[in-house]
Amino acid sequence: MTFELNIATTFEHVASIVPDRVAVMQGDYAITYSRLNERSRKLARFLADCGLSQVVPRESLSGHECGQSLFGQYLRNCPEFLEGMIGSFSARVAPFNINYRYGSEEIRYLLSDASPKVIQYHAEFAPILAEALGGLSESPILLQVADHSNHNLLPDAIDYEDALASREGDAAKLNPSPDDLYVLYTGGTTGMPKGVLWRQADVTVAAMGQFHGPAREEWKSLDDRESHILRGPYRTIVCPPLIHGAAQWNGLQALLNGDTMVLMAAVDHFDASEVCDTIERLKINSVSIVGDAFAGPILEELNKKPRDLTSLRMILSGGATLRPAFKSQFVELVPGLRVLDFIASSETGTQGQLERSARSDSKSFETTLNTVIVSEDLSKILRPEDGVDGWLARSGRVPLGYLGDKEKTARTFPVIDGTRYAVAGDRAQPISEDEFELLGRDSVTINTGGEKVFSEEVELAIKELSEVADVVVCGRPSERWGQEIVALVMVREGCEKDRTRITATCRSHLAPFKTPRVIIFVDQIVRSPSGKPDYRWALEQSLAQANSFRGRSE
Repeated sequence: MTFELNIATTFEHVASIVPDRVAVMQGDYAITYSRLNERSRKLARFLADCGLSQVVPRESLSGHECGQSLFGQYLRNCPEFLEGMIGSFSARVAPFNINYRYGSEEIRYLLSDASPKVIQYHAEFAPILAEALGGLSESPILLQVADHSNHNLLPDAIDYEDALASREGDAAKLNPSPDDLYVLYTGGTTGMPKGVLWRQADVTVAAMGQFHGPAREEWKSLDDRESHILRGPYRTIVCPPLIHGAAQWNGLQALLNGDTMVLMAAVDHFDASEVCDTIERLKINSVSIVGDAFAGPILEELNKKPRDLTSLRMILSGGATLRPAFKSQFVELVPGLRVLDFIASSETGTQGQLERSARSDSKSFETTLNTVIVSEDLSKILRPEDGVDGWLARSGRVPLGYLGDKEKTARTFPVIDGTRYAVAGDRAQPISEDEFELLGRDSVTINTGGEKVFSEEVELAIKELSEVADVVVCGRPSERWGQEIVALVMVREGCEKDRTRITATCRSHLAPFKTPRVIIFVDQIVRSPSGKPDYRWALEQSLAQANSFRGRSE
């Protein structure tokens, strides 16, 4: 029988090996593995005592069906977020992320879609949550986590600390299973959020790095991992919000490896100064970021005030492109530093990596296990000699489906020649048996004059200009072209807003039809807290500019 992991049991095993090692740090607060395990077990007991631990056996369910109680997490980054995840996993309750940028209507949609039995939330979000709950047919248990806002408890809500204090440290003996769910809601930047259902045994390998890296094979037992855990501690900063998949995966990977996970004290904005100070003060070994939105401010801060970065071994970037110029600056600051771009999605886990310190001009991602390119019609696996692009896909350990959506589950997880694949919507072209060029996400592909253009490739070309602080590219309707390419550009303070220079740069890197027909200068680019571009916002801005122009013409 194949050995498979579940998150709760694996974490408890780590805590038994390194009980006194610091698990999580945030500002002046630090919690050891034994203490984090104790508090998580108390939450598990609370949930079990509420009757939420009943599980429908996985074999009797379809891929889009849940079979477990759901536990919503409406929190900023904090240790309680991780306690909530591990405690609910221990109780065989499935946690899921709630984006704190959403308004009450968006929260109501998410809660209606998920039907959680429990919501763990920061007090500052109590007013919005109260509005969202007003339209629900069933009231969940509310666990309010105290914060700076000092909001009173919502009616019938329970203070989170009181809930833990009311239970003994022994967790209910619920025997968590590798079949238990990990649920991750997509960001909804190009459509309505959907809950992706993963078996924990699959997501720990596909997204959380729980395999023997040098051997590229899965662990054979919990004891097999012990020497790997004792090697540490490795200290890693997780910069993005834990409401996003990449941050959860990096954070849980750190905890399941017995490392020390560091969260920033600033939770309502990205503070590059705090990140740099923390790297120096705590001798941080790795930093997890999301593309230029994080890398740019860090480099600006280091240029203003150099720090001792000799402890830093790795920068991990996922979710948005990292411009090569930033890579070069990092490597110059820290000789020997590895800068890794990862391609991943909620529906696939990690699919490839690009080590920019090795070949700065390379666009080739190295595939992870079971990553392939499938044809446009989903009929076959593409080879380099085919000379065409297709869908980036993954087989093996992939999600079960989308919560409550049988049709979309079938579309996103097709069966090709008897093998089930996850196809999240990224376009790529195979270069060799183990390398591919990432072209972009199909949902933000621009069809202009019969040609296909990926927003990311135009953005990357414009970012070659040193005066460009940030950029997002979208397509807006055009009677002549179907869609026309629009670039929203934010320039650095004191730099000239030069459309001609931007156009020339694009033409030097791209085919002429990929050059933006419209360039709009903006004071700020709107991105999600994780650093991903908000393409809906970009389209709204481009349409508003078009309407304003028509109004002046008339």
